[in-house]
Amino acid sequence: MSPSGISRRRLAAIAAAAPLGALLVPEIAAAPAAAEEAAPAATPTDVPKRELRALWIASVVNIDWPKAPHLDEETLKADYRGWLDLAERLNHNAVVVQIRPTADAFWPSPYEPWSEWLTGARDGVGPGWDPLAFLVEEAHARNLEFHAWFNPYRVSMPTGAAGDVTKLAPNHPVREHPEWAVAYPVGNAATRLYYNPGIPAVREFVQTAIMDAVLNYDIDGVHFDDYFYPYPASGQDFGDEATFAEYGAGWATKADWRRNNINLLVSEMSEKIRAAKPWVKFGVSPFGIWRNKAADPLGSDTNGTQSYDANFADTRTWVKEGWLDYIVPQVYWNIGFAVADYAKLVSWWSDVVTGTDVQLYIGQADYKISAAGQPAAWFDPEEMSRHIAYNRGLNVSGSIHFSAKDVLANRLGATDLYAAERYSRPALVPALARYAGKPMLPPVITQLRRETAGVRLKWHTPADDKGPFADTVAYAVYRFDGFVPLPDPSMMDTAAYLLATVRGEEFVDATAVAGQAYTYVVRGLDRVWHESAALPGRVIWR
Repeated sequence: MSPSGISRRRLAAIAAAAPLGALLVPEIAAAPAAAEEAAPAATPTDVPKRELRALWIASVVNIDWPKAPHLDEETLKADYRGWLDLAERLNHNAVVVQIRPTADAFWPSPYEPWSEWLTGARDGVGPGWDPLAFLVEEAHARNLEFHAWFNPYRVSMPTGAAGDVTKLAPNHPVREHPEWAVAYPVGNAATRLYYNPGIPAVREFVQTAIMDAVLNYDIDGVHFDDYFYPYPASGQDFGDEATFAEYGAGWATKADWRRNNINLLVSEMSEKIRAAKPWVKFGVSPFGIWRNKAADPLGSDTNGTQSYDANFADTRTWVKEGWLDYIVPQVYWNIGFAVADYAKLVSWWSDVVTGTDVQLYIGQADYKISAAGQPAAWFDPEEMSRHIAYNRGLNVSGSIHFSAKDVLANRLGATDLYAAERYSRPALVPALARYAGKPMLPPVITQLRRETAGVRLKWHTPADDKGPFADTVAYAVYRFDGFVPLPDPSMMDTAAYLLATVRGEEFVDATAVAGQAYTYVVRGLDRVWHESAALPGRVIWR
């Protein structure tokens, strides 16, 4: 199961992180793709105005944040701000932060214990403050969307707790309901505990535990990773025969019943989120391959592990049924890779979402750049940049990079390269089509002056006492060289003049050149990134 050249110990730590199911496709050397298969290098004008750009920030086994268990509050806060600094520097507009990695919580949940990856212990004792409240507030202060990442069914990791229920926190629900859990081997005699997806009470409990965060925090998205039923271990079956006998009436096969269990989790979760907070997005990041064409004519031209059969995740159905707002397949292979060609697979996913309201983002494998045992393409610093360029020719709305520490590592200078070539301008998050909201009043620029730090703008959105207009939660700031008081609206349909997106009603343009005349326009953004009309621009002269 592991790619060649990676130690089993290292693989166990990495695979725990969630969006790494793609490790199951064998990595073998592949010839580079033909030149015409990859998109040409982008110019600054090619940068789209709307595109999700995000980091996965993994907490399980302390991959990204927290970088170690039981750190003090100030260290944890400083480290998280460092990841947000990175996101801002790369012109990202979202973060996806793992807050429930092993049936635990990074907030004071009344349903599950505090996470050991935060506190360093399985005693259920909290840190004395509310990390989730801080995480959301800090992201929003920088106008970054905050997507709360939940692993639905994993209860324990092989380290420490293994498959022993008695080693879980005293207040863990599995201690009260051991019949809810299934122990499953993951290699080297290691065992994990999983909630049993086939028990209706388990499914309801998992949804309730997640909805506690949705209801009590101002999150922008609920994000599931690729672990539903566990990835199959050689010669092992998930121990749910008795559950199938009790709840599987009417299903011809256990596989179809298992898929229905996951379908119910996803569809019901979608309904609950939309009923409670219709502006909160629901997305899943599955293994990159739904089914291979050899197994299903609707499948992709690939020959790897299939999520439909391995995890019982019928991801194509989730898109076609509209249960999701976005899907992030982990296309963790290079362009031209024989088993699963990035270009072919992304094109397949682009076709799947076409005609739906589901937005397609691609999970990017920054962790593979210059990693031992990877194909030659991953030793080319341009490979990731080519991925992003290729996406822009298809129905793809952005990328999420795994994971934050690998983006920061900037191996081969690849992060700097794709940031300069593909993320050179800010971008708005793609608007949520399902939630149209209300029209917005355009902001009025009330102050424009030069200071030592640059040009300071202040603006104001007129109050709406009667409620026919949407709340404005953020702003897009545009700048045009010279005197352009009535810029053509099409000029604001590109990223060429987009200067920043901010919360609050003030911004300092530190890039303004002394003596240069500029025209500024500010447009409002609602919480799902619909944009207001614009008033005439205001000009600052020399």
